[in-house]
Amino acid sequence: MSIIPESLIQVIDTFANFPGVGKKSAKRMAYYLLKSPRQESVNLAKAIINLKDRIHNCSQCHNISETDPCRICTDPKRDKTTLCVVEEPMDVIAIENTGNYRGLYHVLGGVLSPLNGIGPDDLNIQDLLHRIVSIKEIILALNSTRDGETTEVYLSKILRNNNLNITRLAHGLPIGTNLEFADETTLIRAIEGRTNIL
Repeated sequence: MSIIPESLIQVIDTFANFPGVGKKSAKRMAYYLLKSPRQESVNLAKAIINLKDRIHNCSQCHNISETDPCRICTDPKRDKTTLCVVEEPMDVIAIENTGNYRGLYHVLGGVLSPLNGIGPDDLNIQDLLHRIVSIKEIILALNSTRDGETTEVYLSKILRNNNLNITRLAHGLPIGTNLEFADETTLIRAIEGRTNIL
């Protein structure tokens, strides 16, 4: 029988489900909320509900947005002939934070992973194929993992007969590193040093 009240256990267990949050950190966050003014917890709850109600995927690039299409897709100053293909919305944020890329994006929503049952139909690949009509260059900015490499090879094969310049980020990114954790200088060099795949 636990001496911790059930409502506190529920909050601890919820925080412990977050990526990178262990049981001890979850307890500290839950106790912080317990000791903080009630309004702080109300504000947090409202912010989470607002997040779930207002954020959706852009119908063109599949990035997260409060508008459809998103601000990047509708920005007239963006280079509409270059398309950077990434795995997740966090990768868009990482590249945008460099201030060095001015093209469009396409978020796949993951990578091919046969061991996990993720195939081409589980990703936003068909939408990518519909978008390439006015595109001259596709930058494959996928994470340097086994599944990322597999996806890159698959995409380069299905895109190669479309008169496109297909590039990938330079290998300045360490193997096994996720884009969201790379520093801005490394990302800038990777974008500038991208290479042709075909």
